[in-house]
Amino acid sequence: MAQDQEFRLPDLGEGLTEADLVSWSVAPGDHIELNQTIAEVETAKALVELPSPFAGIVAELLVSAGDTVPVGTPIIRVTTDAVVRQDVLVGYGPSAAPESRRRKRVLHEAVPEAHMATDSSTATTPGRPDAKPSARQLARELDVDLAVVSPAGRAITVDDVRAHRASPVSVAIGERETRTKIAGVRKHTAEAMVTSVRTIPHVTEFVTVDVTATVELLEHLRTTPQFQNVKLTPLAFVSKVVTLTLAQHPTLNSSWDDDNHEIVTKHYVNLGIAVATPRGLMVPSIKDAQDLGLRELCESLSRLAEKTRAGDATPGELRGGTFSITNIGVFGVDTGTPIINPGEAGILCLGSIGKRPWVVDDEVAVRWVTTLGLSFDHRLVDGEQGSKFLAAIAATLHDPLTLLARI
Repeated sequence: MAQDQEFRLPDLGEGLTEADLVSWSVAPGDHIELNQTIAEVETAKALVELPSPFAGIVAELLVSAGDTVPVGTPIIRVTTDAVVRQDVLVGYGPSAAPESRRRKRVLHEAVPEAHMATDSSTATTPGRPDAKPSARQLARELDVDLAVVSPAGRAITVDDVRAHRASPVSVAIGERETRTKIAGVRKHTAEAMVTSVRTIPHVTEFVTVDVTATVELLEHLRTTPQFQNVKLTPLAFVSKVVTLTLAQHPTLNSSWDDDNHEIVTKHYVNLGIAVATPRGLMVPSIKDAQDLGLRELCESLSRLAEKTRAGDATPGELRGGTFSITNIGVFGVDTGTPIINPGEAGILCLGSIGKRPWVVDDEVAVRWVTTLGLSFDHRLVDGEQGSKFLAAIAATLHDPLTLLARI
């Protein structure tokens, strides 16, 4: 006997309270199969393609594309002969009660976890262009029809969308404004930054330093067999310096626990790296970065940045940072006043590295120079502690051979 079943938005095991419904892949009257992708949703962590937990006929779409939907809200009604316990979707996360966790296993028999929490799938329905979720998101933002973007033999990427968007002129004559809904990563980033500025007493300090010796060292290392086929950048070297310096200045690697009235000092470094992506700014973190050598750190940075820009970073990679670095020097900017990620004590800003006149032994010389900016939480870090940490990083970049005494 046919029954109407409601599919409720799950929290996908991430403990998030809501998600933005980006697009529907089905319409009322469509026949859908078990595990067929029915919609794309965007959380603060990732784009997720939702599979259907049952087969049948779509009776009604209960929310619209662009809506922000609380977890547990019915989003679609399907007429089907198969009865599936949809109450398993309420309390789906790791904190769910034992009975909910038992029912969760029932759901997984119909909907494998790999389908429930992936942001890298390119599965499509008939007639729907094959595209990466990140490409779909960018296409929506730029108003690009994916049906006319058709690379041969592979899924559409963000680069394909950008290339297509650059070719036509799509702004109508007389159009003076464009309004874009605040949603997804942009929305959650804004909320996090407002919370940071409102709740964390920021202090920002700067130091300008001669890094000629570091530039020369990197040039030498790039010629050695150990760093062949490795992208050795100033950011990677600064990251290594930061992980070593945090061990000597642990207040910069701590967090403020308001609930328990405690300061939590971390004896490991999950190094956050700010990455500009088509979806907005994201800060994945390299876990246990203190255990990585310079080459391993270079490889981890390149791999994580590439995954994040492609929209393939996992939720675990996008959370859990203990200290972060933002590299605005790649944009030709001298320095900035970075905002601390909530849950961390500080963030280092790396400015551009360029040749400037510099006084050396009472004479003006051309040197490689950069400016570092450090923002820190004044609840956790006193001015003296923050200043000594920043000065220690600057001193090491000025004379990198001093690292030999610390490793």
